[in-house]
Amino acid sequence: MITIVNYGMGNLGSVLKAFSYLGVPARITNEPTAVVTAEKLVLPGVGAYGDAAENLQRTGLAAAVKEYIRSGRPFLGICLGMQLLTTVGEEHGVYSGLAVVPGKTRRLADGVKIPHVGWNRVDFRQDIPLFREVPDGAYMYFVHSYCVDPDEPAAVAATTDYGEKFCSVVARDNVYGVQFHPEKSSAAGLRLLRNFAEIE
Repeated sequence: MITIVNYGMGNLGSVLKAFSYLGVPARITNEPTAVVTAEKLVLPGVGAYGDAAENLQRTGLAAAVKEYIRSGRPFLGICLGMQLLTTVGEEHGVYSGLAVVPGKTRRLADGVKIPHVGWNRVDFRQDIPLFREVPDGAYMYFVHSYCVDPDEPAAVAATTDYGEKFCSVVARDNVYGVQFHPEKSSAAGLRLLRNFAEIE
């Protein structure tokens, strides 16, 4: 069973629909207890880092997500859900994140159209379970203006070029994060979600 965290800022329906299409049982919850006891956890998100971090803290979901991650069970952050894994976010100020992946979330480099919207290559830097049967260089669908800069180079599992080479996938122990939207990324994105569902 996949548990999808509802903290008021997610594209919850499309993520739930993708797992349903794959025949993977999934549910949406805003209950901290359900988060802590989940078998597998997905943190989606669309919107501003500061608002999202505040919502997570206010609802008790931030502590629940961190407790779940400490359990060693599989975790996937999608778009803003990946960015919130960092220590701080620099979107319209400086805000504290979940500090699961040390580093920061910062604005994409100048000189490119912001937000970054559309299909771009994802170039693998690690061999991780999420990438099984997903072609290296697969095109995924992005919608974002900020990106993740991990402090540890080993946490960068894939990169994407958009005016600069930025981290588009993080992997650290049981924690995975993707900057793109796999639920909107056709066959390759659905394969990635199936791979997450099959991680033991």
